[in-house]
Amino acid sequence: MSKLETLADAFYAELQDMYSAEQQLVKALPKMVKKASCEKLAKAFSDHLEQTKSHVERIAEAFEDTGKPVKAKKCEAMAGLLKEAEEMMAEDADPDVADAILIGLAQKVEHYEIATYGTLCTWADRLGYDAAKSQLGQNMDDEEKADKLLTKLSKDANAAAQAQA
Repeated sequence: MSKLETLADAFYAELQDMYSAEQQLVKALPKMVKKASCEKLAKAFSDHLEQTKSHVERIAEAFEDTGKPVKAKKCEAMAGLLKEAEEMMAEDADPDVADAILIGLAQKVEHYEIATYGTLCTWADRLGYDAAKSQLGQNMDDEEKADKLLTKLSKDANAAAQAQA
């Protein structure tokens, strides 16, 4: 574990964490695409997979402002969220109920990402890392849009899941 003596140290550590988080998500999203029974939800996950790949690239570019190497540090928070998703996807659930669950799981991930990108953007601003702030801000905008889309999709998914009762 590295010593965190400055805000720049904390920024670099959190950037490493988010780099790992997005890489983990790139591996997990194809499973969510396959599990989704609603075409709109599967497409949303598929589209977000492509966005997530660009998020990984933007984070790599954001490292340039730190003057330190691009490096991932395992994001335990994302690992936990994705472990929970794996366990829930393994459950024997009605397809409509499974879609409602998938949306909830995906929104947990989005909210974690939004919170982390918000912190990183604030720190980048304080540190004068303008390029990093721009790259990370674009990622945060994507995550916020994904969350809003999931909220919209949840209305139909939740109604369909409720009809299974």
